[in-house]
This record gives sequence, structure tokens and C-alpha cells, in this order.
Amino acid sequence: MFAKHQAIFRSRWRALLWAAGVLLTAYCSVPSPDEAQQARPAAKPQHVHHNPWAIDPAKR
Repeated sequence: MFAKHQAIFRSRWRALLWAAGVLLTAYCSVPSPDEAQQARPAAKPQHVHHNPWAIDPAKR
């Protein structure tokens, strides 16, 4: 049952190196909170949605 899964990593060292690579990739790909705040431009005012089919109370 586990014969095909045992050949994924030939040794424990290769498995550890692969896991370290995955963790390093995850660590390097997520920006720090300081970089995220600097990269974000100033917030624009939110657009208020206006329903074109709604009855406008100002025109009544």
C-alpha cells in the first residue's frame, strides 16, 4: 500500500531540504507589515452606488 509513497523522498535529508525550501519560499513571499503599509497608496474615497431605477426623493 505504501510502496509507491516511500519513493517520494530517497532519504530523510532530502525530505528536510525540500521542506526547508518550501518554508523559505513561503517566508520570502509574504511581505512584512511595514512594507505592506508603504506600498499601499492613500485610500481613495469609496464610490457611493446610485441605483438608476430607484425613485429619487429630491425630484418629487
